[in-house]
Amino acid sequence: MLRSMYSGISGMKNFQTKLDVIGNNIANVNTFGYKKGRVTFKDTMNQTISGASAAQNNRGGKNPMQVGLGSTLATIDTIHTQSSLQTTGRPLDLAISGDGYFIVKQGDAQFYTRAGNFYLDEEGTLVNADGYKVQSYSNGTLQDIKVDVNAIVPAQITTKITIDGNFPSSVSGTTTQLQQIKVVDNIGDEHTVELKVESNGTNKWKLTLQDRSLTSTTPLVIDVDYGVNPFNATYNPASKNLEVSDGNGGKLNIPITVSFGNITTNGNNLNALFSPDGTIQGSLESFNIGQYGEINGVFSNGRVLQLGTLALAKFSNPSGLTKAGNNLFQESINSGTANINVPGDGRGTIAASSLEMSNVDLSEEFTEMITAQRGFQANTRIITTSDEILQELVNLKR
Repeated sequence: MLRSMYSGISGMKNFQTKLDVIGNNIANVNTFGYKKGRVTFKDTMNQTISGASAAQNNRGGKNPMQVGLGSTLATIDTIHTQSSLQTTGRPLDLAISGDGYFIVKQGDAQFYTRAGNFYLDEEGTLVNADGYKVQSYSNGTLQDIKVDVNAIVPAQITTKITIDGNFPSSVSGTTTQLQQIKVVDNIGDEHTVELKVESNGTNKWKLTLQDRSLTSTTPLVIDVDYGVNPFNATYNPASKNLEVSDGNGGKLNIPITVSFGNITTNGNNLNALFSPDGTIQGSLESFNIGQYGEINGVFSNGRVLQLGTLALAKFSNPSGLTKAGNNLFQESINSGTANINVPGDGRGTIAASSLEMSNVDLSEEFTEMITAQRGFQANTRIITTSDEILQELVNLKR
C-alpha cells in the first residue's frame, strides 16, 4: 500500500481537530473572560531508506534518505493574552487588568476564572453565575465574601479633636475664630457644640468648647502653648470633660483630648480646622470595589469600612491550566502552584464596572479556517491520487 495514503489520512485528522478548535473559538467570540485555543502540528515518524555516511578520502559524505509518514498534533494551546475591557456600569462586574485569576470555590473544589460577572445571593455572598463563591484574601487564608446589606455599625464616642491649619505667627492683638463641630456622646447621640479660638495673652491660645443648648454649662477650656513645635496643649484641671445635654434636661460628660496634625504658623491669618472623631450609628448604604480589590462599605454616618479584599491567583505557567468548563480553569501538575495574594502585589489590578472580553480575533480565526479547509482538501487529494495509482496497478492485469 502507498505511504502517501496514510500521510493524507493523518493530515485530514489533524485539520479536523484544528477546525474543531477554530469552531470553538468562534462560538465563544462573545464569551467574557474566554481564552482562545490554538493547534500546532509536527511531523510523525520517518522511514529511513538509507542512513547518512561520512566523507572518505576519495568521496564526500552522503545525507540520509527518509520518507515521512504523516503529521500529528504537537500542541493544543490555550492563549492567555489580555483582552480589551468593556465598560458595563454594573458595580459587581469586575475585570482584571494584568496577570491573575479570580478564585471561586464550590465546596472544597477550587477554580480560577477571568470572567468577573459576579452577583450576590440571598445570603449576601458574592458568587459567579453558577453559584461558585468568590474568595477574599486575608492573613494568608481564603474566605467567602459576604456583603450584609442590613449591616449596622455602632456609634463611636468622641474622644479626640485633631487640629490642623494655620495660626498667626504672633498672638498679640485680638484674634478670634468660631466654628461649630459635631461630637458624639457615650449613648450614641450627636451634639453640635461651639468651638471658639482666641488669643490668651503671651504665647498662648485659648480653645473653648461649649454646648449652647444647655442653659448653664461649664465650658471645656484648652490652653495651647504657642511657639512649640508641635504645639503643646495643657488642660484646665477643672474642665477635662465636655458637658453636653442628655436631651432630658440633664448633662453628659465627654472626655476630650487634643491632637495636633498639620500646623503652620505663617502670617497673621487664623485659619484653624478642628476635626473630631466619633460617629453616630450607621447602616450600609452602598459598597464599591477599588482597583486593589478592596471592598468598601459606605455607611449612612459617613464611615467607609473595608469589608474584605478580593483574592487573585497567579501561575508560573498559565497555559498549563486545565479548562473545566463554565469559564473556569483548574490547577494542573504543569501549571505550577497557585500564588495567591491581593491585586496589585505582583498581579493585575481590578477594573470595576467592566468585563474582560474574549481574546478571539475573528479575522484571524477566519484566516485559520481557510488554511485548515485548504489543507484538508489537499490531503483528500493525496488520498484520491493514491487511489488512482492503486487502480492503475489493479488494471495492469486485465
